[in-house]
Amino acid sequence: MSPYGVAIWGSGYVAGEHVRAYRANSQARIVALGSRTLEGARAKAQQWGLDCPVYDDLEKLLANPEVDIVSVCTPNDQHARDAIAIARAGKHILIEKPPATDLDSLRAMGDAVRRAGVKTLVGFVLRWNPLLQTAKALVDDGALGRIVMAQVDYWHHIGRDAGLPMYHWLVQKEHSGGIFLAGGSHAVDAARWLVGEEVIEVFGYASGPSGDYDYPPTVVGLLRFAGRGGRAGAIARVSACVEANIPYVFNLDLLGEDGSLRGNRLWSRKLPGQTGWAEIPTIMPDSGDVSHHPFQGEIDHFLQCIATGVESPLNLEDGIKTAEVCLAVEQSAATGQPVRLPLL
Repeated sequence: MSPYGVAIWGSGYVAGEHVRAYRANSQARIVALGSRTLEGARAKAQQWGLDCPVYDDLEKLLANPEVDIVSVCTPNDQHARDAIAIARAGKHILIEKPPATDLDSLRAMGDAVRRAGVKTLVGFVLRWNPLLQTAKALVDDGALGRIVMAQVDYWHHIGRDAGLPMYHWLVQKEHSGGIFLAGGSHAVDAARWLVGEEVIEVFGYASGPSGDYDYPPTVVGLLRFAGRGGRAGAIARVSACVEANIPYVFNLDLLGEDGSLRGNRLWSRKLPGQTGWAEIPTIMPDSGDVSHHPFQGEIDHFLQCIATGVESPLNLEDGIKTAEVCLAVEQSAATGQPVRLPLL
C-alpha cells in the first residue's frame, strides 16, 4: 500500500516533532507544509529538510490531491476552525490538544467530523508515556482494584525567561483558552483514562492573573466520576500551575481498593509478600523538553488506525470530553458553584 500523504499545518516546535515522527514511519510521507506566511513555511521546510510544496492558505493546502492526513499544530484558538475545514475536505486529522477553547467550537468541530466520517486523534501524547501506559496496564489487570481517588498535577514554570516560542500567545486566554486547557488538560485526560469513568460534576478554584498572564495561571479542579454497577464513582483532584518557580512536575497518584500507585511506586494485594513500595523502572513524564514526549507512539497509533479503519479511543469525541471537564472547572472557579456534566 502506498504511504499516506501527510500535511503539517503550523510550523512551531511541536510541528517539528510531528515531522520527525511521520518520517520514521513507512506508512507516511510528508507532502505539504503550511504556515502563517510563505516565508516562514519555506524556512521551516528548509530547516526540517522537507522537499514539498509550502502554503500560507489552508484551503489551497487541502486542494493538494496528495494530502490524506493533516496534523493541526496551530495555536489553540485556531484548532476548531482548521479542523472543520479539514474535515469538510475529507482528510483525516491529528489535532494538537486542546481540541478547542470554547463549547461552541467543540460542538461545531464535532458535528463537522461526524458528517465527514474522517478519522481523528487529539494529541494527548502522554497516553504513550511509559509510566502512564504501565499505570493503565496495572488498572486493567486489577492490581489496584476499583479506583477510589486519583490525583494528577501539571506543574511547570512557564515564564518569560523559559524561552518558549509560543509564550506570546500562551499568556493570552483569547488564544490559549487558559492554563487548565493548555496544560492541565494533560492531567484531566490522564485522570479520565486511568479511572475509566466519565466525570459528572466538578468544582474549581483559581488564582488571580499573574505576571504576563491575563488569566489565572494556577487552577485546581475537584472531579466526581460516574461510577458503575451501582457503586459510587471515584473522586479526583487535578491541578495546573505555571507561575511557581519549579521544574516540570507531573504527579500521578491512583488509590484503589486493592492497591495504589504513587508515580512509579506500587503497593498491591497482587504482591502478597510485599514489605514496601515496589519501584517500577520506567520513563516518567516529568521532562521540560517536549522532544522527550512520545510523539512516535502517538503518530504510529494514528496511522495504524487509519490503515485498519479502526476508530482511535483518543478520537475527537473523547478529546471533547476532556475539554468539557477543563471548561467546567474554569466555569466553576469563576462562579464559585459546582458544575454538572456533560455540557454538550
